[in-house]
Amino acid sequence: MPYSSPPDPRQYNEKVYRIARTIPAGRVMAYGHIAQLILPPVGVPGDTYLMLAPRWVGGAMANCPDDVPWQRVINSQGKISERPGFGVLVQRKLLEDEGVVFDDHDRVDLKRYGWRPTAEWLRANGLAAPDDDEPPVDSGQQPRLF
Repeated sequence: MPYSSPPDPRQYNEKVYRIARTIPAGRVMAYGHIAQLILPPVGVPGDTYLMLAPRWVGGAMANCPDDVPWQRVINSQGKISERPGFGVLVQRKLLEDEGVVFDDHDRVDLKRYGWRPTAEWLRANGLAAPDDDEPPVDSGQQPRLF
């Protein structure tokens, strides 16, 4: 695989952290949803980027600074990704303390708890904004994920 990590990991990771810091308590985003908001790095074909980017986001989150709410990033199935140690239990407890509910299959309903930044915020931060006809998301309404 030609791209085991982004061409400029530090720059890419900072974009991931900037997005993750916007996720409010009680809401979540999937690795792939974060990846879709970041434009492919120069030289990385779009189809290759879409295939690799969720892993790149996961790598960034595994090494995030203390001020990034890492617990709010989960996988596209609405589950907490397995990791060594007690990370899964800690992440679940943190999310439940924020009001996130897990179903009988240990999944979070992404339609209910999923979140994404507003188009205006994305454009202002040089990220991939959704279509202009999509209404902005605020904390008082349920967002559309994609």
